[in-house]
Amino acid sequence: MDQRVSLITLGVADLVVSRRFYEALGWRCKEVEETVFVQAGGSAVVLWGREKLAADAGIEDTGTDGFGGIALAQNVRSREEVDAVVAAATAAGATITKPTAETFYGGYAAYFADPDGHLWEVAHNPGFTLTEDGALVLPDF
Repeated sequence: MDQRVSLITLGVADLVVSRRFYEALGWRCKEVEETVFVQAGGSAVVLWGREKLAADAGIEDTGTDGFGGIALAQNVRSREEVDAVVAAATAAGATITKPTAETFYGGYAAYFADPDGHLWEVAHNPGFTLTEDGALVLPDF
């Protein structure tokens, strides 16, 4: 099984303010449907509304210890690989916060929390290319 971080999603309070901040740092942002994407080497950083991220992960954002407004993502090449990663995570003691399901973007994904509560999304997104070495390449939105 490949080990990689494909996307780092930061739940933000104000998408406009956050986008301006990262652009001020020299990041080239691409916004699609209230989601900001930034190519970061073989990975991508995503800025998304904190409430939307919490809802997508199947958890409640209480603003206290626990959900910190961030999710790490591993993109894989197939639905079957999503199932395999989720099964391995479950066997390792992860807590499934959102079972595998079809997604709004035409993919297939699930979320789990590691023993410390860090959220991981495992996703097959047919719109995102993975290179031979597993690096994520964002489409030209």
